[in-house]
Amino acid sequence: MKLINTTNSHLQLVQNQLENTDAFLVETYSAGNTDVIFTQAPLHYELLITNKYRAVLPREIEAIRDFFLKRKIDTSTINPEKIQTIHTERLIEMSIPIEP
Repeated sequence: MKLINTTNSHLQLVQNQLENTDAFLVETYSAGNTDVIFTQAPLHYELLITNKYRAVLPREIEAIRDFFLKRKIDTSTINPEKIQTIHTERLIEMSIPIEP
């Protein structure tokens, strides 16, 4: 799966997130019809994975999680066992707390 950074195409979404949440970094990515919003805040990371046309597949969730764990998340500051995931058919939310 190849994720393409599409942050420049979603400037209003990024600006709204930065103004209305504790996030200091918001990026958007696309893998075809699957979109990902990555957010970093002082105490947590968030991943939102969505697909308007079909259910998000388990292998897609795993590939996206692994991509961000390897490239964007400082894994020395998190406990992978404390990652909380909320599943709906077309929306997946992962909350990854930062440990003190």
